[in-house]
Formats: sequence, structure tokens, C-alpha cells
Amino acid sequence: MEAVRDKAVVVTGAGGGIGAALARRFAAEGARVVVNDLDEAKAKRTAAEIGALAVAGDASGVVPAAREALGGGIDIFCANAGVPTGGGPEASEEDWSLAWDVNVMAHVRAARELLPEWLARGSGRFISTVSAAGLLTMVAAAPYSVTKHGAYAFAEWLSLTYRHRGIDVHAICPQGVRTDMLAATGAAGDLVLTPTAVEPEDVAEALFAAMAEGRFLVLPHPEVGGYYATRAAEPDRWLAGMNHLQQKLEQAEGRS
Repeated sequence: MEAVRDKAVVVTGAGGGIGAALARRFAAEGARVVVNDLDEAKAKRTAAEIGALAVAGDASGVVPAAREALGGGIDIFCANAGVPTGGGPEASEEDWSLAWDVNVMAHVRAARELLPEWLARGSGRFISTVSAAGLLTMVAAAPYSVTKHGAYAFAEWLSLTYRHRGIDVHAICPQGVRTDMLAATGAAGDLVLTPTAVEPEDVAEALFAAMAEGRFLVLPHPEVGGYYATRAAEPDRWLAGMNHLQQKLEQAEGRS
């Protein structure tokens, strides 16, 4: 894809899963890639595999270090790092705070650092890995669902505010993806996500198709668009269906 050749790209949470797949695809297309992950060993492993640069650490503060590693500006930023916090209102304050910090505020902090540079030159691309939970919801995972809604809302806001000034924004909203994060979702993931799970490389392919077409919404599972439309037009019908899934989950866990 000529649009990314020689571009400076940062991918957070790229030690594995979707982030690693995105980093591999950008590198294969000729981009100069920084692989960021909280786990330094994983970041270095992915970077070595694709001839990229590894910058370990918290995704919230990676922009200055990534700029230094790249020797200049950043053209494309993939806000991919996320945490799959489960539970409901009973989840701890620490779990809620972590989900908010990683799934939303890391995106805000990155944009705060990047926008002055991008607006001055009239170009930049912000890619947010949201999840279908940001459009819909996920049973048994209130902190994750709520904060992914926030991530989607922030991506929307960036797009509507800056698209006329050369800033491209994409929101990636997959359902199940065969990663360690999916494996950690337990019975809820087995019920809702695993049956239609795709590979991380399928997510990268969907993103590149959306970039080529200038589309904001990236749906590796196209059926999510139909669910989203039903949620908006017929909320009670959609909520009844989701409650049915909740009941099935409780049955599977022996809670009913």
C-alpha cells in the first residue's frame, strides 16, 4: 500500500495478538515501525521478527520515546493496547481505573501529543483498536464494555473534529480474535466470541481495506454492522437478545 511506504508508524500493545499483526502488516508494506508493549521481551521479539524498533513501556507515554527512536515525527499511530477487565459494578476500583486508563485515556494522551504536529502539517492517521464491545457490549465485562464505548466515542470525536484538516481516523471493532486476550475471557468468550473468532491477520487486512477506501469503521466481522443497526433502531429487541445470552451464560456456569 503506497500510502504507508516509508511512513513512521507506532503500534501499542504490539507484543502479540492484533498489535503484532498490525505491526507486521505495516512493516511488510514498507513502513518504519515502532513496536510498543508493556512487556519489553515481547516488544523486542516482535520488533526483531519484522525489522522494527522496540520501545517498551506504558502506552500512555510512548509518543516522545517513539519520536526519538524514529528520528522525527510520527505519521500513523495505532492505539491498540487494551485490558479485558471483567465483572460488573462489584469489580474493584483498581480494575475500573485500569480499564479507563488503558482503554480510553491512553488514546487521549497520545492524541494530545500528536495533534499539534499533525495539524501543523495537515496530515496524520489515528487508528483505535476498539472492539465490537464498543459498538454493542460484552456480557460479564462491564468495565471493558463501558471503556470500549468511551474509546469508540473518542475516535468518533477525533474524526468529526479534524477530518477536514487532514486527520484520518479509524475504529477497529472486531468480535472474537484468536489471541491470548480471547483465551482469558473464559465462559463468556466461549459463548459469544469463540464460535466466529478470526485470526489477528484478518483484522490487519480489514484495516488496510478500510484505509484504502477511506472508511472510519473497520468491521472484521461484517455482521457487527447489522447488530449495531438493530441496537440503534430497536433497542428493546437488542437488549432482550443480549439478556438471552446472559441467561445462557448463567446456565453454562451453573448459576441458574
